[in-house]
Amino acid sequence: MSVPVRRFDAVIVGGGGAGLRAALQLSEAGLKTAVLSKVFPTRSHTVAAQGGISASLGNVQEDRWDWHMYDTVKGSDWLGDQDAIEFMCRKAPEAVIELEHFGMPFDRLENGKIYQRPFGGHMANFGKTPVQRACAVADRTGHAMLHTLYQRNVRANTQFFVEWMALDLIRDADGDVVGVTALEMETGEISVLHAKAVLFATGGAGRIFSASTNAFINTGDGLGMTIRAGIPLEDMEFWQFHPTGVAGAGVLITEGVRGEGGILLNCNGERFMERYAPNAKDLASRDVVSRAMAVEIYEGRGCGKNKDHVLLKLDHLGPEIINQRLPGIREIAIKFAGVDPIKEPIPVVPTCHYQMGGIPTNYKGEVVAPKGDNPEDRVNGFYAAGECACASVHGANRLGTNSLLDLVVFGKSAGESMIEFIRNERPAHKPLPENAADYSLSRIARLENQTNGEEVADVRTAMQQVVQRHAGVFRTQEVLEEGVKQIKAVAERVKRTQIKDKSQVWNTARIEALEMDNLIEVALATLISAEARKESRGAHARDDFPDRNDETWMKHTLYSREDFKLSYKPVHNQPLTVDYIAPQKRVY
Repeated sequence: MSVPVRRFDAVIVGGGGAGLRAALQLSEAGLKTAVLSKVFPTRSHTVAAQGGISASLGNVQEDRWDWHMYDTVKGSDWLGDQDAIEFMCRKAPEAVIELEHFGMPFDRLENGKIYQRPFGGHMANFGKTPVQRACAVADRTGHAMLHTLYQRNVRANTQFFVEWMALDLIRDADGDVVGVTALEMETGEISVLHAKAVLFATGGAGRIFSASTNAFINTGDGLGMTIRAGIPLEDMEFWQFHPTGVAGAGVLITEGVRGEGGILLNCNGERFMERYAPNAKDLASRDVVSRAMAVEIYEGRGCGKNKDHVLLKLDHLGPEIINQRLPGIREIAIKFAGVDPIKEPIPVVPTCHYQMGGIPTNYKGEVVAPKGDNPEDRVNGFYAAGECACASVHGANRLGTNSLLDLVVFGKSAGESMIEFIRNERPAHKPLPENAADYSLSRIARLENQTNGEEVADVRTAMQQVVQRHAGVFRTQEVLEEGVKQIKAVAERVKRTQIKDKSQVWNTARIEALEMDNLIEVALATLISAEARKESRGAHARDDFPDRNDETWMKHTLYSREDFKLSYKPVHNQPLTVDYIAPQKRVY
């Protein structure tokens, strides 16, 4: 089969916030840039981000970037790389003001400055008192950001491949990245996109869980492609459960609701967070709030006939605040919970929300992987940014509103690194390997020629049930060991999946089968990494190892596909310019 080849200076896989910010940098530098996206870019999952983007602007109260850095390090439970965290927090005000100048319609204070709301874990004076740091566009901040960045890319003549799915990374004999294979979803045609540099900005993989706030497109495509190309994944045991997903639906209710004054109640009408986090209360870090809610439910103080959720009360804020600051939340509550929050509370439960781990990168957006003894060796021509990347600024637990900040800061940083690489190190394309498309073609041929196999949907459901049961808010050795055993069995079933309906040109079944190849890689990495980490840190909470163990476990996990192997690398404890923030007990 002859496979067409298309050539670009830069190829970006993913049209969300990180991909669009990097593309803008590259296109405005005059480089021929292509963005591949499974959906129209403004439907990427960034659009679902609600609460805000953090920056120490100090528009409402005094704030400083080093206070923001301290909160991020503390939020990460000291697993975050402090050089990358300093870089992000220093860049935050500049990034937000840049978005404002691009036309992003931030909410305003009466003096005309950008409105900032409180958020979980955002504190002044190195953790002493809450501070208002989240810059918001009502409760649709991600939506506004995505549309702003897309319009700027149209202006900069970025070339979009809409409803295309990247299949595999192409590496040459030197191990350098020289392009990707991709499938045009409408026609089923496969192409090679030959590039001087490739950026993955494919978002998260929350669909490995059965209860998730993630969109159905969040299938870990970048992670699957990366690990199949022989590059390990970092810190995949760390998954953030957002405290407030709509019970029974999983749809996100932003932390901004609690930032505006919403409170959590158990079946006794008690504001229970005062017992778990007496200082920050309902605005403690997400892992703390999620575990407190889980304890309330487990100990019989849950609400509803099954006592399986708690309540988020905001009617006391009044209709004016709710309609002005939280209009989308009201709409979601009415549609998905059947309640009007102006009159009654919203039933909520912790729901899988965000992956802290991903493709190992540095703060320049360069992908790093061991070649010999050095785990920080650069993979030439390969970059990653956003949720699919692990810089690692989020460590063991992401601070709310740092996700949108991560997208624009590291999207821009990766774009700048790619420009420098293309101009100085790879001004011409490296030759493609002769067999560049063979692996992708063989994967599709296997699916289409498989007989007596299983339906993809059945295997996907089995995978999601295993991950949900065995990698949830609380974990134990017994639960994790059984999870590893079961997910390996599911992985064997994935090898036998087949496409039973081959009659459609627009073959949804083919796309779902290819996504399943990526999901199972992430599920394996998650459970195997989690079983090995014998401590509680951030979102990884072990009942059998309840304490953080800095002496043994202050290190990043690297998971390799070959023999399900784990290795480790040190946390970057040296910031760029300021003093190291030493570990301490993490209380709110």
